[in-house]
Amino acid sequence: MSKEINTIGVLTSGGDAPGMNAAIRAVVRQAIYCGKRVMGIKRGYAGLLQEEIEEMQARHVSDIIQRGGTILQTARCLEFKEEEYQIKAADICRKFGIDGIIVIGGDGSFRGAQRLSEQGINTIGLPGTIDLDIDCTEYTIGFDTAVNTAMEAIDKVRDTSTSHERCSIIEVMGRDAGYIALWCGIGNGAEDILLPEKYDYDEQKLVNHIIQNRKTGKKHHIIINAEGIGHSTSMAKRIEAATGVETRATILGHMQRGGSPTAKDRVYASIMGAMAVDLLCAGKSNRVVGYRNGEFLDFDIDEALGMTKQISEYMYEVCLHLGI
Repeated sequence: MSKEINTIGVLTSGGDAPGMNAAIRAVVRQAIYCGKRVMGIKRGYAGLLQEEIEEMQARHVSDIIQRGGTILQTARCLEFKEEEYQIKAADICRKFGIDGIIVIGGDGSFRGAQRLSEQGINTIGLPGTIDLDIDCTEYTIGFDTAVNTAMEAIDKVRDTSTSHERCSIIEVMGRDAGYIALWCGIGNGAEDILLPEKYDYDEQKLVNHIIQNRKTGKKHHIIINAEGIGHSTSMAKRIEAATGVETRATILGHMQRGGSPTAKDRVYASIMGAMAVDLLCAGKSNRVVGYRNGEFLDFDIDEALGMTKQISEYMYEVCLHLGI
């Protein structure tokens, strides 16, 4: 028989993402509704090892659903890759009476959740990453807000790029995944997008495209460059030298992680947080909550981490066709 869960811990790990607070709020209030205690763990796995753990009541999560970042703070913890610290973390959970933990983060955070599950602590993962790079789910907490933040910034850059008849290379986040760049490429009507999954590093194609557009009277040229490719500033210098067109690089950076979450990130994160509690109460462990084909589902963490996510070929082709 699965063990009864009386106390649930919740932590956020890795990079922060808009909507994490909505998920924390849902975990706390759903757990209380189910008659469980909730312990908030500060600064992810690092805070767990330092015993930065406090009980949370409903009032602790009042007025946070609209806030970006995470009230529990977050950190990366390389120590947690070592079995010695995984055993220590499980012992600390037992010391505080924590039967199960909900981990909000990306693939690295889920690997930590796997290790805790192996040590006998029930764990559920929530996909909290702006990168959208977890294959088992079509949605990750924070992606929608990050894309909208980047899209609004790129619209502003386009205005000044058009005024000065420039080429603009705008670098967006996403780590080694090109989803933010792809969505912004379509949403901003970019002339070119550079994705880690697709780019062949042939800059001459970009140069030819810019020159051809100038011949047809185009006043600007927007290139969305994914973080996984990077080097936007040096690329801009080379393109300007090759085309004679003034070219500027803009790196949007961590502004994409912040800000008030969109309605989608608030609602989906809330549903996922509540579902994670329900899974723990049902005795489940080593699972990830995801969203596919209009439904919220749960997947085995091992299975989820073993998948490789691919860029939609059709979305990519559409982006290229609309950028002519």
